[in-house]
Amino acid sequence: MVKKTQKSDSAKSSARAASPLADAIKDSTQQIWLAGLGAFCKAQAKDGKAFDTLVQEGMLIQRKTQALAEERISQASERMSGMASDISSKASGQWDKLENIFEDRVAKALNKLGVPSARDVEALLERIDGLSRQVQALGGKPAMTRKTATRKAAARKTAGRKPVAKKVAATVATKAPRKTAARKSAKAA
Repeated sequence: MVKKTQKSDSAKSSARAASPLADAIKDSTQQIWLAGLGAFCKAQAKDGKAFDTLVQEGMLIQRKTQALAEERISQASERMSGMASDISSKASGQWDKLENIFEDRVAKALNKLGVPSARDVEALLERIDGLSRQVQALGGKPAMTRKTATRKAAARKTAGRKPVAKKVAATVATKAPRKTAARKSAKAA
């Protein structure tokens, strides 16, 4: 039992030696407490009015301190929201860059596999339309235009579905002869 007491005393002394700042803070708070008690006693000895004025001054100081603290908190929150918006804009920019890189790599991979891009298909369709106009100008049989090519492609896609395929085929069959008949009558005139 004696050994435990000696150890605890040595631990206390080493803790005191290790933290002179803690001792200084403890002494300072003790002095503030004693000053407050002394002021309270003097205020009571004179009369209750002095005590009330001290309480009111304390409340004013507390309100000012709270207002200042709230102002600082609002400034800090504004800074943080500004920083957050900056970070989010930078992040969205990075996502855009990543998306562009991904799209470029996918396009390159598809190109290596021989899959035509939308631009390539559009260029081919325009070229077909131009060649069709040249053939018609030379007096040849009207070639397939972009509209008829689109209709035929739609008919091929829906060929497995009987009700839709019949409707598409019927509309293609009824609309195509009217156009060619109108063109022939326009050429004859």
